[in-house]
Amino acid sequence: MSTTRKRVYGYLAEFKSASALYKGAEKIRDAGFKKWDCYSPYPIHGLDGAMGMKRSILPWFVFFGGMTGTATAFALAYTTQVVIYPTVVQSKPTNVFTVPAFFPIMFELTILFSGFTVLFGLLALMQLPRFNHPLFASRQFHRATDDGFFIAIEARDPKFSADGTRDLLASIGGANIELVEEEDA
Repeated sequence: MSTTRKRVYGYLAEFKSASALYKGAEKIRDAGFKKWDCYSPYPIHGLDGAMGMKRSILPWFVFFGGMTGTATAFALAYTTQVVIYPTVVQSKPTNVFTVPAFFPIMFELTILFSGFTVLFGLLALMQLPRFNHPLFASRQFHRATDDGFFIAIEARDPKFSADGTRDLLASIGGANIELVEEEDA
């Protein structure tokens, strides 16, 4: 006898075609849902607009990560070559006017910090690592990589209700509507 408890993840509905999925996404967006996603075997042009997705904040993370790398490199080079160990290059002492000599390390740390910011920013925004997604337990979701078009609405959404969400998915053309559960952690 299994003692694992399950909780509702949400509803998964299948749509006949990419255009049906697109129109369904517009209607769910207009209904005010926030925690939902579309799944298709190939990218659908304009679907992010139909879903009402805003521009990602990742470019801002990368910008500030890169600026942190530049500032760190300048501080490192200035401290080591001007303050701690004054260096004389071509009979001239290094100072704040010899910043072009610091450009290679500033460039390298800008790229390094930007790369790390992309990696860790993506992991944080996508809430990874996650070892298993509840949709993988669905009987029909494996078709999302072949010929299936799906919309999943999560139970965490403030507008989610067991009957109302199911009725909405049915009214916008969703078929094979399935209640997806996940094991309670």
